[in-house]
Amino acid sequence: MNAWMSRAAALGLLSALLAAPLSAQSYTAKECPSCAGWNAPHAPTKLFGNSYYVGTDGLSAILITSPAGHVLIDGGLPESAPLILQNIVALGFRLQDVKLILNSHDHYDHAGGIAELARATGAAVAASASSAKTMRAGIAGANDPQYAMLLAYPKVPLVREIADGDTVRVGALSLVAHFTPGHTAGGTTWSWRTCEGARCLDLVYADSQTPISDSSFRYAGDPRYPSAAADFARGHARIEQLRCDVLITPHPSATKLWERLAATGDAPGLVDPDACKRYAATSRAAFAKRLATEASSRL
Repeated sequence: MNAWMSRAAALGLLSALLAAPLSAQSYTAKECPSCAGWNAPHAPTKLFGNSYYVGTDGLSAILITSPAGHVLIDGGLPESAPLILQNIVALGFRLQDVKLILNSHDHYDHAGGIAELARATGAAVAASASSAKTMRAGIAGANDPQYAMLLAYPKVPLVREIADGDTVRVGALSLVAHFTPGHTAGGTTWSWRTCEGARCLDLVYADSQTPISDSSFRYAGDPRYPSAAADFARGHARIEQLRCDVLITPHPSATKLWERLAATGDAPGLVDPDACKRYAATSRAAFAKRLATEASSRL
């Protein structure tokens, strides 16, 4: 009876929060052809220990829990926020216990829901200095390789700036920020260690490493982001050096998360100590191909 009352109270709180005026918005199919697919609902999924996938089918959001409070990484699209909140409640956790929201990079499909998630939970928000500037403005600056393709999203007024190598803490939780720019100037990979019984694993939420840009941008020395190539190289090296038992990425498709879970039937099947090395190698090869295309086509 008490458990039922607790769940009922949590659902009532969620309904009340979602009935309040939302900072969220939604994009039309013309504005974002991929958004509907990205934002398809997905049941919350335990990854390992105290770490859960609470995002949508195509956009990751990761909840790391503790008795003293929880950490959430990424917020999907603006319209993803209600789905993420519902997934947190469905797992039996209280929204007000989410104390900190982190970000991988500052695009509308990963930071778009953060303003609403912060409002609904009361959580603080932290990001790299570059990402924090964008999140406060609700739109990326001209140094973003995808600048001409990007959509605006709800502003996040208060964002604490973190430095490369910082450890952020909530209770006994500790997550380390590893700056891995290139895809954006403020891209950040997060790592943490979690245990289940006597077994402990290193989890890595590796930021996107794809060299995607609008038609005018060159990764080879574009004055709008002249360090892009060097940043990518440093990011690839950083990711491949991380202790990495379980790899997660902002788009689950980038590492075939759902296929891996379906093939093994359980979350421990996600364990792959070489995953980060392969992710870095694949990303490095994709970037080399992009540079070759720029050189051959004289973009």
